[in-house]
Amino acid sequence: MTRELPLIEAIKEAYIEEMDLDPNVFMVGQDIQGGIFPHTTELVDRFGKDRIVDTPISEIGMFGTAFGSALVGYRPIVDFMFGGFLYVSGSEVLVTLGQQYFLHGSQTPMPMVITAGVGSGGRLANDHSLLPKADIIHHPGLKYVFPSTPYDAKGLMKSAIRDDNPVFCFWHLSQMMDRGPVPEEDYLVPIGKADIKRQGTDVTLVANGWMLNHALEAATELDGEVSVEILDPRSYVPFDLDCLLASLAKTNHLVIVDEDYRTCGFAAEIMALVMEHGFDLLDAPPVRLTMPDMPIPGGYLEPIVSPTPEKIVAAIRQVLV
Repeated sequence: MTRELPLIEAIKEAYIEEMDLDPNVFMVGQDIQGGIFPHTTELVDRFGKDRIVDTPISEIGMFGTAFGSALVGYRPIVDFMFGGFLYVSGSEVLVTLGQQYFLHGSQTPMPMVITAGVGSGGRLANDHSLLPKADIIHHPGLKYVFPSTPYDAKGLMKSAIRDDNPVFCFWHLSQMMDRGPVPEEDYLVPIGKADIKRQGTDVTLVANGWMLNHALEAATELDGEVSVEILDPRSYVPFDLDCLLASLAKTNHLVIVDEDYRTCGFAAEIMALVMEHGFDLLDAPPVRLTMPDMPIPGGYLEPIVSPTPEKIVAAIRQVLV
């Protein structure tokens, strides 16, 4: 049976199901007992303070608790609240965590999920609007998934919790209350598999998270003029290049929308992969639409720098000229 849930409630349901299934799964974070965001509300009443662990305002301490626990067989979920806060413990999270499994010859599993709300749209300014992606992906040993729908949010989170590798599973603050169908029965969304959210024949539009919402709006506006295929990566490490190349074999045009910064962002990585493995599929140079290389402003200035449906429409028309 399927019902509609907000994205944030789908994540909470994934936590509950996996914590019921495995007593070694627990959460650690700031104010998660009080439920700053709805995905942790009332979890402490169900699982107790030993499994829903509040920490002081110390990202390094929070992460260290989870790291040591994972080494001895637990499966911690670390909630950084806002994704930009993980930089406070950057060396530990990006370097030590990612290299642990590698350096021990795959003999020491490192099952850990790192989650947080990220992204623009709330006009929360730079520290609270960051969407860390390229910095994380750059470091070997870390998986990175990002759900765009409630269905994907629950399925990817459950897969991340069961994975023996450290997995970043962020969710977009502006999609918190987006509703969509979520099955009641147990299911997983496999890590490493992209999803075609809209079929089309003229241009492949790669978009994820809140940018997927914008992409769908732009594609609807272009109905009757351009047939837009929308590919949601869902997983960035590993990345489903085969799905992208299959889409480009149909459309021969590529636009990438990414809320990360332009320089050394993942949009550039996608373009490089296509140049290496699918250059002959393209009838025009790819176009990327990203955040500019500047701090994300708060207030009314935010939409000026952020990708918007109007900017996506313009980018699609540009690649088809």
